[in-house]
Amino acid sequence: MARTQLTLAALATSAVPGLDVAYARKHSAGAHGLFDSALVIDKAGRALIIRVPTSQSAETEQSADLVALRALTIGNRSRLPFDVPEYVGQTPIQGTRAVVYELLAGDSFDADALTGHEGVAGSIGRAIAAIHSLPNAFIGTAGLIQQSAEQCRKDVIDLIDRAANTGYLPAALLRRWEQATDDEALWQFVPAVVHGSMSADSILITDDAVSGILGWSGLAVGDPARDLHWLLAARGDAAELALDSYATARQGSDTHITQRAMLYAELELARWLLHGVSSHDQSIVDDAVAMLDGLVDTVHSHTQQPLSPETGPIMTVGDVENMLDHMPRAARDYDQHAAMHTDSYNFSGLTIDSEPEPDVDSESESESDASRTGVIAPNQAASRSASE
Repeated sequence: MARTQLTLAALATSAVPGLDVAYARKHSAGAHGLFDSALVIDKAGRALIIRVPTSQSAETEQSADLVALRALTIGNRSRLPFDVPEYVGQTPIQGTRAVVYELLAGDSFDADALTGHEGVAGSIGRAIAAIHSLPNAFIGTAGLIQQSAEQCRKDVIDLIDRAANTGYLPAALLRRWEQATDDEALWQFVPAVVHGSMSADSILITDDAVSGILGWSGLAVGDPARDLHWLLAARGDAAELALDSYATARQGSDTHITQRAMLYAELELARWLLHGVSSHDQSIVDDAVAMLDGLVDTVHSHTQQPLSPETGPIMTVGDVENMLDHMPRAARDYDQHAAMHTDSYNFSGLTIDSEPEPDVDSESESESDASRTGVIAPNQAASRSASE
């Protein structure tokens, strides 16, 4: 049973000594969220979010996120053109812990809306580039994962092998992905600090620019293409501008990053398949198989544009967008499935967009989530009222 906002507010007072709560409201994205969460406002007007994991995977996510946030010291945060959540306190509860964070201001939108506005898209590219420009050394100091380019490739090979062993992976995709992992040139890159689980849900927008980024549990040194693959599935007119802004900020140092990003985008379907198999959920397996079959049809219609630049012409961003346009919509939106992100935040639980009402309200934010697919108007950040 989900915890009430009053229970969560009481936990917040235990986690943060001296906290005097004036207002509390449930702040969960639907009934199947990974966390019970509440928006808490103290009498001084300070806005906080308290979150309690509802599963072991959520507990793992929370622990990794706390390590990452502590690694992002004041010095590291000063290098970033956006805000990062601030840890405030925690308290034990029934074998897990309730964690309190400062609430970040900003609006969240789906990938199509984010890339439908030139100013926002350009800001996204620069924001991701800023993460990738952080010095690598602090990752090791914090005990976080550090991978070489070869280790990144081996992880991809392992993922492909596990997907192939299910018996559901089409041979055409296996050949396509193996060609990409066999191409030495594709994997000649300098590892960088990566967010690790970047998606549209990670990004908060204020005044047509990235104001905050959430969900840092995947922070590591690895392949920067991992943070870009979601942009290739975005249908906004300015999607290519986001990638161009990123390349400009990074001075085009990674010539094959788009090809690897495309590979990671396709491999998300393999991850979805493996999730269905490991959870023994045949409906997920069937969904993944249907999307993989749809990708096969698309790949066959682009036989002269493989992932590996050594075996054919390189796909431009426009080519990628055209290919994805012919893919079933479900294949591009599968990350909306709650089950797919068993180790990620319900990111909207860490945002606030309006002043709270002065009393306790048990309303959840699921209704307001419907507005996340709205289009961002020029010179205006479309707002979602927290009290809708």
